Amino acid sequence: MRLIHFWRVMNIGKFSKKFLIAGISLLIFSCGKQRPVPNVIFIAVDDLRTELGVYGNPQVHSPNMDAIAKQGSYFTHHYVQVPTCGASRYALLTGLRPSLPVHLTNAAISSELSEKPETDKPETFIHKLKMEGYHTIGIGKISHSADGLLYGYEEAVSQKKELPYSWDELVFNAGKWMTGWNAFFGYANGENRQSLKKQVTPYEKGDVDDKGYPDGLTTELAIDKLRELKQQKKPFFMGIGFFKPHLPFNAPKKYWELYNRDDIDTSPNPYIPQQINQQSLHGSGEFNQYALGDEMAGISEPVSEAYARKLRHAYYASISYIDAQIGLLRKELKQLELDKNTIIVIWGDHGWHLGDQQIWGKHTLFENALKSPLIIYSPYEAHQNKKIESVVETVDIYPTILELCGIRQEEQLDGASLKPLLQTKNLATDALAYSYFKQGISLRTPGYRLTKYYRKELPDIELYDHTKDSVESKNVANELPEVVKELMPLLENGNTGLYEVK
Repeated sequence: MRLIHFWRVMNIGKFSKKFLIAGISLLIFSCGKQRPVPNVIFIAVDDLRTELGVYGNPQVHSPNMDAIAKQGSYFTHHYVQVPTCGASRYALLTGLRPSLPVHLTNAAISSELSEKPETDKPETFIHKLKMEGYHTIGIGKISHSADGLLYGYEEAVSQKKELPYSWDELVFNAGKWMTGWNAFFGYANGENRQSLKKQVTPYEKGDVDDKGYPDGLTTELAIDKLRELKQQKKPFFMGIGFFKPHLPFNAPKKYWELYNRDDIDTSPNPYIPQQINQQSLHGSGEFNQYALGDEMAGISEPVSEAYARKLRHAYYASISYIDAQIGLLRKELKQLELDKNTIIVIWGDHGWHLGDQQIWGKHTLFENALKSPLIIYSPYEAHQNKKIESVVETVDIYPTILELCGIRQEEQLDGASLKPLLQTKNLATDALAYSYFKQGISLRTPGYRLTKYYRKELPDIELYDHTKDSVESKNVANELPEVVKELMPLLENGNTGLYEVK
């Protein structure tokens, strides 16, 4: 049994959990040789679902992320706590599942962490590293804000940090777009979704080089900072937040040309699942804000196959663009010889429906919105099991980074370190993951997804059998009541006070 998830099944309290983790950490470190304090590069990729070659999609050109995954470990069943950017990142940074309604929104970080007094309790795991002697630098979107500063989409840039105590340095190059939020929604000509009043397409094939879009400037800045950090004696944590493949799916022309559109597959399940209430879905509102799209999406009917293929082409091109940026970072790490002492983590903040269940976007409690890549490379671990199929959660990342860095966890967290999984070939058959949205809780086990909605509309319970239906095409709760009965107490254990149980 996977020790680090034992309490999820047995409902061990946080007090006991804290000392269990501490005991495992002490045992592991007491048996090993003295190691230099590692650096950490944490790469957040916005709206990246598991569409990479190493995850089984041979159509996607992602050689750099694939190489890092194969040298390290990649988790095939990693699930986020909330399928929206700000809330998912709040869970990542704090190691906590949502317990208040605001924790399900993009305002989670600004409401709970920004403009608060500093205390002995770290605001994030990054702050914890800083308190332990790390030099911390943030570039791009690590918290919810595009550049880490607090201001609205169409407002002037402020000087207020979204995470006031986490960063020694917070830097960003907005280029011709002038502000972080303009850059986030930027087009190759320097305009953006806001300036063009949403009269834009949800994709663009830009006749520009890599620095013709903001993520190329982020890479350039990160490389410059790595060269500076090479000269420092302190260990560093560098957070790099790439924008793509978040909408709009904009990428330089050369990345579009990696693909033959006719060869791109569309969704294996483009239809609304059977035996569900449409309240579990949405009308692809974020996608439809791009008013000049070829077609509007909705739950009345799917978009055409030709348009679905075009959108996947754009999404894949955006992935390849980011993969190339990660390749440049990896090359620089090797040239600086920092790769020998640097942990690399690549994390997608949630998944995305590419027409699956007739949806274009995130914001659901289905597999496509909740599952995302998690890749961890450490130069110190044996990594005997490079492909890790155990169910894990975003809240596990906080304690994992602490343990890999040799820092004792003193905070009460909902996650558990994944380091034991990096060192063993054993599969955690008891592992669980909890996700929250749309007045619901979703429990993922190795074989099933059980979702309960705290709403009036029926059916309010959905069960998907992943041993037979990996694309979640049919709710089988009525057909497998014994499975619902067995799993429901575990699901309700995940109700952290969000919903009233009647």
